[in-house]
Amino acid sequence: MEKSCSLLIHFDKGTPALANEIKEALEGNDVPAKIDAMKKAVMLLLNGESLPQLFITIIRYVLPSEDHTIQKLLLLYLEIIEKTDSKGRVLPEMILICQNLRNNLQHPNEYLRGVTLRFLCRLNEVDIIEPLIPSIMSNLEHRHPFVRRNAILAVMSIYKLPQGEQLLVDAPEKIENVLTTEQDQPAKRNAFLMLFQCAQERAINYLLTHVDRVSDWGELLQMVVLDLIRKVCRTNKAEKGRYIKIIISLLTAPSAAVTYECAGTLVSLSSAPTAIRAAANTYCQLLQSQSDNNVKLIVLDRLNELKSSHKDIMVDMIMDVLRVLSSPNLDIRRKTLDIVLELITPRNINEVVLTLKKEVVKTQSGELEKNGEYRQMLIQAIHSCAIKFPEVASTVVHLLMDFLGDNNVASAIDVVVFVREIIETNPKLRVSIVTRLLDTFYQIRAARVCSCALWIIGEYCLSLSEVESGIATIKQCLGDLPFYSVSEESEATDSSKKTPQANSITTVSSRRPAILADGTYATQSAASETVFSPATVVQGSLTTGNLRSLLLTGDFFLGAVVACTLTKLILRLEEVQPSKIEVNKATANALLIMVSMLQLGQSSVLPHPIDNDSYDRIVLCIRLLCNTGDEVRQIWLSSCRESFVKMLSDKQLRESVEIKAKAQTSFSQPDDLIDFYHLKSRRGMSQLELEDAVQDDLKHATGEFVKDENDANKLNRVLQLTGFSDPVYAEAFVTVHHYDIVLDVTVINRTKETLQNLCLELATMGDLKLVERPQNYTLAPESSKQIKANIKVSSTETGVIFGNIVYETSNVLERTVVVLNDIHIDIMDYISPAMCSDAAFRTMWAEFEWENKVAVNTVIQDEKEFLDHIIKSTNMKCLTAPSALEDECGFLAANLYAKSAFGEDALVNLSIEKQSDGKLSGYIRIRSKTQGIALSLGDKITLKQKGGS
Repeated sequence: MEKSCSLLIHFDKGTPALANEIKEALEGNDVPAKIDAMKKAVMLLLNGESLPQLFITIIRYVLPSEDHTIQKLLLLYLEIIEKTDSKGRVLPEMILICQNLRNNLQHPNEYLRGVTLRFLCRLNEVDIIEPLIPSIMSNLEHRHPFVRRNAILAVMSIYKLPQGEQLLVDAPEKIENVLTTEQDQPAKRNAFLMLFQCAQERAINYLLTHVDRVSDWGELLQMVVLDLIRKVCRTNKAEKGRYIKIIISLLTAPSAAVTYECAGTLVSLSSAPTAIRAAANTYCQLLQSQSDNNVKLIVLDRLNELKSSHKDIMVDMIMDVLRVLSSPNLDIRRKTLDIVLELITPRNINEVVLTLKKEVVKTQSGELEKNGEYRQMLIQAIHSCAIKFPEVASTVVHLLMDFLGDNNVASAIDVVVFVREIIETNPKLRVSIVTRLLDTFYQIRAARVCSCALWIIGEYCLSLSEVESGIATIKQCLGDLPFYSVSEESEATDSSKKTPQANSITTVSSRRPAILADGTYATQSAASETVFSPATVVQGSLTTGNLRSLLLTGDFFLGAVVACTLTKLILRLEEVQPSKIEVNKATANALLIMVSMLQLGQSSVLPHPIDNDSYDRIVLCIRLLCNTGDEVRQIWLSSCRESFVKMLSDKQLRESVEIKAKAQTSFSQPDDLIDFYHLKSRRGMSQLELEDAVQDDLKHATGEFVKDENDANKLNRVLQLTGFSDPVYAEAFVTVHHYDIVLDVTVINRTKETLQNLCLELATMGDLKLVERPQNYTLAPESSKQIKANIKVSSTETGVIFGNIVYETSNVLERTVVVLNDIHIDIMDYISPAMCSDAAFRTMWAEFEWENKVAVNTVIQDEKEFLDHIIKSTNMKCLTAPSALEDECGFLAANLYAKSAFGEDALVNLSIEKQSDGKLSGYIRIRSKTQGIALSLGDKITLKQKGGS
């Protein structure tokens, strides 16, 4: 079994040093060789070797050495070696060690005294410590502060031993005298810590006696004071009024660590608005004064906790929190925006949006590398603000539309989605948005942004001028027709047959709006050269129309969107244009564009022909323009927008449900005691204490103090580890809390004999790690013992804990082993349902490399029932809108999402079909960034999908 030591040293087990070599080096006079030999001896002892032959050599040749490094290594050696025999008695040779320690405690060198006193803090053998007590106490008055500091720590550790109070009867009194006269701040801190842990009343008396001087104490002592206040107030809540003033005075301390701890202590002790406001102000000041990004992230987490429990107070701090956006770190900015978006109210929305607009303008400078990502975050934040408060949309929508042609495609997509939602929810802005969109449409370079912008143009160009402008804009961005020359194509084909490297070049022109010096618009023509070759993709220059450039790269999905948009505009033109000639002319031009796109898609100038879906869509548009009925007109001009409106309403409904789910609902019992502060005597109570009394009464009344714990759920977590017929019965209560697993194991001796050296040995499989080493216990006949084991979790993965109980009895010479049942750690303990946008889901689905495909195998015959069962079994959130899951069609597809306690994402896509025999078939696909989630979640679904519990 490995031994514990206060120093961890790397040791290569592949090349163990021989004890004889170490012995020879220790007997020599070469100091560096002795140091190296002592290091080897310590490493061997840490790795399980006993080396009994070295003890006398070290006593003879190492103890007399005056070298400080050798003396420190000697103390490490003495810390590791066994000092007692099998019966717990101190070995006789330890008398030599005791004499050496006494000499060191009286040595003229301060360093040797200090490190020896520090070593005594780790000794548990009373027989060794007892002769050293006078020397230890004499060092409390040493002239050097280093010695005094360690002497105080040694007194504290000895006093905390089981027999420590008998060894040092008057230790608290002496330490209190030292605290009164001590000038060295670290030594003073150690003295106060000793009183805090060993004689709490003396520490409290000293603190209350020097209340006015606490703000002048050093940082280390102030931190211990805060620990004392937290401990006292937890045990006796009625005492917190005496300490609140001390905490308030420490909020202005020069140390950032003290102010941070002080704010946390204030929040934990008081819920009064004055206290919460003071803590929030302190956190905001730390955000501005600290340059470390890790500190800012931690402080933002504390502000996020305050936002959850004291939202009304945090609303007033929103502008202070927004100042953190000056940090260049994206994680800090993202966390800041997340906090701010939940604190927006009608009172502060204008200030918040104005700040976000300024930040958007700053991103145009291009000085920082990640300006595009930051701009995308700001656009999403502004989008959320405009949805919650439509009246601010008019102040931001035109600014954001300048970014439709942004090089960062994600930002441009966010802008166009924002514009699409605002134009529906804010009818007053429709005309100005459409006009601005038509003016800036030629700047758009991304196909997805173009598709969404074309949909907006087709749906919201309602007046005659808007319809005509929309058709004209699309024609300008497409350029001159046809998209290629038939003669040029044939020449290119002929020349390629003769010489494979030959290319044929034709010149095409396009037009786009240009702004003249007087501010008016004019049409400017641009020429570009396009290379036609059967072996290469036709490239469109950036100077041509954006739609033309994208079409010439083979994006015929965009071509189908163009055809649909033109069809809607022509159908609407028939309603608003009285002149049939103009309508027929526009229809002919639209048909010419569509036919040209079909010819381009079926020609040989592009390496890939047009896909069937796009071809069918364009052909459908052509047929509609040639022969349109009233029912078809109604579908194209009304049903599309109605579906969009329904989608927005579903989205708002889901968001409202999420907000209600986040709201904490608590209940109080009818017979709960409420202590009305109005009936109390207010004499001697500060305003803060009065506010705190009010808040406590409110919490009692609303049931916030009531813990929602179900005893039945507790019993479900009790696992039987051994059988009823085993001589030792064991069961474990498993508590899972984020990164920690606590096993509370109850061991019962069912025999009539005393079990000696009983040890609970555990091992783990998966990303689990044991924190503590097992200890040996002695168990009396028919008695029980509670043993706790802490296990750290590093990732979301199904893990297994296994082990055994080993013990000895007086009758049997060999050790008896009882094998324990395995404990399976469920992945569901780490996964919680979460929300994300459809775009974010698709992005993560494309990026994540691990996928687990599980075939559907269930006795459930209803699609929705099976979906609900999977959601319940996996503890995930269904992102698909309820309206999309309505009706019976025999098919169902849904996306599920969850986040782990470690911030990992879990994505699930469920696609099922109902067969003719009534059974369900299909697949459940799981994707994640790590293999553990994908495999563990797949195993869980395989186990649960049949409909079992």
